[in-house]
Amino acid sequence: MKLPERDSYEEIFADFRWRIPDDFNIATAVCDDWAAREPDRIALIEWRAQGDGERWTYGEIRRAANRLAGGLRNLGTRAGDRVAIILPQCAQAALAHIAIYKNGAIAVPLARLFAPEALQYRLANAGVGSVITNREGLEKVRSIRDRLPELEHIIVTETAPGQDVVAFEELLAEGDDDFEPASTGPETPALIIFTSGTTGPPKGALHAHRVLAGHIPGVQVHHEFLPQPGDVGWTPADWAWAGGLLNVLLPCLQLGVPVVYGGLDRFDPELAFRLMADVRVTCAFIPPTALRLMKTVENPASRFDLHLRTIGSGGESLGQDTYDWAHRELGVTVNEFYGQTECNLVLSSFAARGVTKAGAIGRPVPGHRVALINDEGGICEPGERGQVAIARPDPVMFVEYWGDEAATKAKFAGDWMLTGDQCIVDEDGYFCFVGRDDDIINSAGYRVGPGEIEDHLVSHPAVKLAAAVGKPDPLKTEIVKAYVVLTDGMAPSPELLDEVRAHVKGRLAANIYPREIEVVDEIPLTTTGKVIRRVFRDKARAEAENA
Repeated sequence: MKLPERDSYEEIFADFRWRIPDDFNIATAVCDDWAAREPDRIALIEWRAQGDGERWTYGEIRRAANRLAGGLRNLGTRAGDRVAIILPQCAQAALAHIAIYKNGAIAVPLARLFAPEALQYRLANAGVGSVITNREGLEKVRSIRDRLPELEHIIVTETAPGQDVVAFEELLAEGDDDFEPASTGPETPALIIFTSGTTGPPKGALHAHRVLAGHIPGVQVHHEFLPQPGDVGWTPADWAWAGGLLNVLLPCLQLGVPVVYGGLDRFDPELAFRLMADVRVTCAFIPPTALRLMKTVENPASRFDLHLRTIGSGGESLGQDTYDWAHRELGVTVNEFYGQTECNLVLSSFAARGVTKAGAIGRPVPGHRVALINDEGGICEPGERGQVAIARPDPVMFVEYWGDEAATKAKFAGDWMLTGDQCIVDEDGYFCFVGRDDDIINSAGYRVGPGEIEDHLVSHPAVKLAAAVGKPDPLKTEIVKAYVVLTDGMAPSPELLDEVRAHVKGRLAANIYPREIEVVDEIPLTTTGKVIRRVFRDKARAEAENA
């Protein structure tokens, strides 16, 4: 699965072949194989702003994950069962993933910033039977447990009172150092990551064990033949996000590259530079919003002892200013890449082999067939705008939307998976992002569907109708702006709008809520009753341009 070392991108692309074993299991690939060969090799490095953090070897991870896997099995976890992980970057999160895969169960990572109602939908939709979380997550899950009939166990990584919880450490104590992993293959279900669709509620993208193998060439492209001697990987991205989990944590562990975690509950650009210097990070995945924040730090190269070899960035458009800044101030050419939760990391820049252009996503990653499709279903010519599409079969591609056959079918046109993202391919084969043909809002790399935001807006008694759109923002790419019609008798006021904003924030997520709310007299609808968001999207863009 590794990239062939050739002198040109074209040779690498032509010579690459998928070779995924018939008995592939993520846990074996990221843990057991290394533990058998080099048990003392460092796998995880905790960074703390004050004092040294923990270091985990592959041998230690294998023993702890085996114990946790045995504890989960004692609780009744079996192949195909769904186990949710609601944790920040921490060793317990990594152990949970490995233990779940060892059982042949399905991991469901969920962002710790989600409010209870957002968690409830996702836990219920996936039919989660067990949750692994900390005290913060415990309180949220407790508040909705009576609405989750399939949830049997809440496993808590921190000391917490109550008869309704299982202590993480007790599960480890009950398990055994040896555990025989379940027999799985590339097509065995392994992971559900929730993503927002163009309409309706979020959908759970089901991935098989092959998804890890599918990510390896893309990771090696934007980190330029990872691993190299001394490589250390890090990302500020949440491991519940496909970018943090599948672009960094699991691929780095499979490739024998130590992964740094911890120390940044909230992103701080100064602390980010300090972390990278302290632990000698060489390969970082840093989303564009975080890189823009890091631009505010003066003279980083002279103030911090950095050892950066590569920076990969994706999830939103990077922009030429940030591209130029990284090259000038950090001495690194940022390799921008592209993908979706359903089919991640299929386009990338590759500066080490001359594939780099400011403002462009890059070219297809070896092993993936990516094209632009026009409205007639044909392949676009250079310079023609079209929708990004990925050909199946592809090991990085999702299996289905969990429990939603109709949505799964609608995602494909023949053997092409449609992304809904519009690009132009230039004469050199570079994909240049233009926009989306859906209503997804992309705020700081988090893609959120307007329907979910609108549902929470109208759940407030003062709001009769709502439309949510993305308003261009120089730092976050887009912020959420809401247009609302108030219920009869309600008068607009700053206090009321603050109340509505807090109402949504408390039900969705602390980082995804309407930063701006504007009261309007009416919201235009289609003949079938759907909000015509285009009107407000154009309005918000005009406001941003005239600001």
